[in-house]
Amino acid sequence: MRLAKLMIAAFLVWSLYWAAAAWGLKNGITAWFDVQENRGWQAEYAALETQGYPFRHQTRISRPALADPRTGAAWRADWLELDSPAAWPGRLELHFPATAQRLSYFDQTAVIAADGLQASLHLKPGVALELEQMAAVADSWQIARRGETVLSGAALDLRMAQTDRPEAYLITADAREFAPRAAWRRLLAASAPLPERFDTLALQMTVAFDTPWDRTALEQRRPQPRRIDLKLADARWGDLRLKATGVLTVDELGLPEGEIALQAENWRGLVLMAERSGALAPALRGTVERVLGLLAEASGNPRNLDITLGFADGYVSLGPLPLGHAPRLIIR
Repeated sequence: MRLAKLMIAAFLVWSLYWAAAAWGLKNGITAWFDVQENRGWQAEYAALETQGYPFRHQTRISRPALADPRTGAAWRADWLELDSPAAWPGRLELHFPATAQRLSYFDQTAVIAADGLQASLHLKPGVALELEQMAAVADSWQIARRGETVLSGAALDLRMAQTDRPEAYLITADAREFAPRAAWRRLLAASAPLPERFDTLALQMTVAFDTPWDRTALEQRRPQPRRIDLKLADARWGDLRLKATGVLTVDELGLPEGEIALQAENWRGLVLMAERSGALAPALRGTVERVLGLLAEASGNPRNLDITLGFADGYVSLGPLPLGHAPRLIIR
């Protein structure tokens, strides 16, 4: 009898806790939308419902829409579901609909459709809600603009995990059967038609930011990269392959400094691709090919090339060839 009373009491206490936490979660989401709206954002939704009793909180936000006029970024979807253990809401999973989501940057809008798209967000307990781990995975996905599919793939796996240093994160990406649109394949094709899909597209790097990622990253200022340790970037597309490793430091102006070692197979095709994409000025192509050809001959294999991409004093060079101003690495 005493055990039964204890169990009933525990059940009542847990039920009260679950209800109070659900109420707090809904109020927290409502308050967050209100705060963003007061800051000048468009921040709205149609309905907010929580279920999942007794062990989880599953909150569905119907027709959410967010827009930041300062950065020009906007997003909307049919719904967004937040799923977390009742004991700790900082282990959050986000589930997205298979229907179209719209992601805009000023007047450019991308329509995203993905099967099984979900994200996970693991936060440290505390007021700052510091990010420990973040991931986004999906099965078949595609991104369209003006009714045309521009990017697609069979699966996508993106991850960002905090290391022993709170401000440093291991970032990995793997896109299976990644496919750019047909017009790009025709534009970038070198001596032979490029296949529809990449054989390999993967990335692994550690990025140290000036501050850890926490709630202020969304509400106030984005952390900025200060050191990038590129373990491996690997892309294989037909008979073209490019691998890269190296280390860059980034100053407060976003200018990188350092070297990236490149290994290129069928490098002439990559040079032609760089010209057609606008990354290399047509007037420089002949000079680049002659110099790179000499370097490739010296290595013993004229089709393949090992060379360094250097960043210094605001400029970027490919081996001994200056390419122009370096890009600024700034997260808006």
